[in-house]
Amino acid sequence: MKGFIAISFLVFLLTPWRGAAQEASAQEPTKQDSPAAEPDDDDSRQPRSGRSGSPDQVDNQLQEDQTSISRVLEKRLIEPYFEWKARLKEEHGFGFGVDYSAAYLSASSSPEEERASSGMTRFYGSWDLIGRESGDTGALIWKIEHRHKYTAIPPSEFGFNLGYIGLIEPPFSDQGFRWTNLYWRQRWKEGRVTMFAGFLDATDYLDVYALASPWTGFLNFAFSTGTLTIPVPNDAAFGAAAGGMVSKNLFLIGGLVDRNADPTDPFDGFGTFFEDNEYFKSIEIGWTPSHDRIYLDNIHLTLWHADERIEGGEPSGWGANFSFTRYLAEKWLPFVRAGYARDGGSLMQKSVSVGFGYQPVPGADLLGFGFNWGEPNEDSFGTGRRDQYTTELFFRFQLTPQFAVTPDFQLLVHPALDTEEDQVWVFGVRARLAL
Repeated sequence: MKGFIAISFLVFLLTPWRGAAQEASAQEPTKQDSPAAEPDDDDSRQPRSGRSGSPDQVDNQLQEDQTSISRVLEKRLIEPYFEWKARLKEEHGFGFGVDYSAAYLSASSSPEEERASSGMTRFYGSWDLIGRESGDTGALIWKIEHRHKYTAIPPSEFGFNLGYIGLIEPPFSDQGFRWTNLYWRQRWKEGRVTMFAGFLDATDYLDVYALASPWTGFLNFAFSTGTLTIPVPNDAAFGAAAGGMVSKNLFLIGGLVDRNADPTDPFDGFGTFFEDNEYFKSIEIGWTPSHDRIYLDNIHLTLWHADERIEGGEPSGWGANFSFTRYLAEKWLPFVRAGYARDGGSLMQKSVSVGFGYQPVPGADLLGFGFNWGEPNEDSFGTGRRDQYTTELFFRFQLTPQFAVTPDFQLLVHPALDTEEDQVWVFGVRARLAL
């Protein structure tokens, strides 16, 4: 809980209280006054469409942080700081963010630890170095983190600690300093075609949808990239990816990255990429009503193949994943996602997730609900494992435009590695302060 105490103390020091915000709003329009604000209230409340990649891709994360709003405290914290950041972006193409997140999990029963918590600091940014006049921008993208635990185990280990084949808040580990991104991003045709090359996070482009982020969406990875059927490469994987619209409605995304990445020592990836030749490859074809709706409205099919990791002891394999999301009434985002894996070291060989997100005002509070069925991968865990069922409900309270708290409830039914338990309740809470 140390992370929550630290975040709460910072918010206490920096927050303009509601009374002050109401007084200011009585004299001025309710929109934010900084250069980073949207042109008017209507525009600021529109969904952030017309972009590609996951919610955690740096450009998207910066945009989310900029346009988040709150019904509790309308004013942003330390407004002059955000005005300076907006001028820096406008004049020099240099945008950056710093955040601190913490997560706490507690289980109704466990053969080992019954709670886990950790925190992380991230520094991330995007610097447009070429093409700012034309719009076909080339940018240097980076994300550096420090991940640390507060309890005997971090949340990333909590699922297996419960006898559950799965990951709950996998980024919340105890790795210390690490890289997630360091790559070049190039856009063409007003963003309709994008290329990444360098040290990548495959979840930035692979099988993404708007609720996939473990910082702002679901806590359980069953509702994120691959629904537990894709052996996702580690962060800071050296390689390249590209995607774009091939017609008015069809898009194509592909990538090839090193399967031996180590985010705590990413530059070793040069050697493993060119010498070991053990890669993770993916290609995705999808349909969207239009490019400006691709982030929220799309149907896609992802095919992947993973080479054998000889020293890592992971087998080769392949699989397919399907995803459907539809943005309804500017509030609802129902989803259906499914995956199949043939070996590859994945957690599940078959998995289906269904659910929805509900956000009455884009950028504000968010409700999410999901249900998952999964069949454990026999090549990874042996035969005879019972199927698992996972239900998750969360509500993200956007207390200020920069500070959110997310209580979360999960029911894990038939944890496959603990046959003595039929169900385990998991309570979680996550907090994030973005500056």
